[in-house]
Amino acid sequence: MLVSGTGSNLAALIEACEDPSYGAEVVGVVADKDCSGLERARAAGIPTEVVALTDHPDRAAWDEALARSVSGYAPDLVVCAGFMRLLGDAFLARFGGRVLNTHPSLLPDFPGAHAVRDALAAGARRAGATLFWVDAGVDTGQIIAQVEVPVRPDDDEASLTARIKAAETPQLIEQIHLLVAPGR
Repeated sequence: MLVSGTGSNLAALIEACEDPSYGAEVVGVVADKDCSGLERARAAGIPTEVVALTDHPDRAAWDEALARSVSGYAPDLVVCAGFMRLLGDAFLARFGGRVLNTHPSLLPDFPGAHAVRDALAAGARRAGATLFWVDAGVDTGQIIAQVEVPVRPDDDEASLTARIKAAETPQLIEQIHLLVAPGR
């Protein structure tokens, strides 16, 4: 898994993986900076690593280092769980078609880092979360699943984000299980 933040989706996936019938295992967690998501992984005994952009001369070198790091864990799927960096050519060349990301909007609406704020500013009446295959664009990959969350008149960015997260996490857990379940 790739993380940049608190690791709430990571924690939910670790818990799901405790059930042998779930069919998946978190084999490693890589972050672009020190974050509490790494602490969650370490507490669960999962190997972790930081590949910081600032430790590399440019984005291309960082992307190659990230690809090497993740390759060391030999994952079948790479799950971006709150990973706040775009993946580049070297990474996608190695893992393209196997990288999942979850985004707090009903894509193609409101791509980018400020989806919830943008939805509220646009007066959207519905929001949600999208799980998709990562490609070279910004939140443009093939959609796997979406879950809708209504926007309430009294919503602010924090309240809407919390309700989206509450719908996003179960969707992520369910869809990963479906992707790795025997017979698929």
